[in-house]
Amino acid sequence: MSGMTTHLRYTRLAMLLHWLIAAMMITNVMLALIAESLPDDWVRPAIDTHKSIGITVLGLGLVRLLWRVANTPPEMPAAYPSLERRAAHVAHWALYGVMFALPLSGWLHDSAWAQAAAHPMYLFGLFEWPRLGFVGGFSQPMQDQLHDLLGWAHTSFGYLLYALLALHILGALKHQFIDRHAEFQRILPLN
Repeated sequence: MSGMTTHLRYTRLAMLLHWLIAAMMITNVMLALIAESLPDDWVRPAIDTHKSIGITVLGLGLVRLLWRVANTPPEMPAAYPSLERRAAHVAHWALYGVMFALPLSGWLHDSAWAQAAAHPMYLFGLFEWPRLGFVGGFSQPMQDQLHDLLGWAHTSFGYLLYALLALHILGALKHQFIDRHAEFQRILPLN
């Protein structure tokens, strides 16, 4: 029964994926923010780890979405105001969108890099991860423009993630501590 959705709690797998993806996304944000301040010989490993985590988030996000479609999440408590329930649904689906848009735009950005062929990407150093070839092979100025545009998109999705994450966390904290609803118990795998 521990894998089944109850009327109040998410399934154990949904909880695991939620916290694993959240930890990986926060780690990736931190890596992106500190990469330029690292010593030169640490920059490439930090960037490669950032890319590997992003690809992993993409895969886990797909698993999470498929699980959610197959296992209806618990209803929000009726005590939540209608507007807050709708806002939470919009925020959740926006987080799903960013969960895919961020790693996909990063993968495209990396694939559009003119020097990509000279610097293969290895997923956690284990095996070479393919680049998306359809964004390469243009003239150098066009390739640079495409790389810059995709980098801008990736960064923009990152800022959107910050905003959505803040709303998500603040909403959960409000429900738990101000409204005194058992919000954390719905997603924390404590029992």
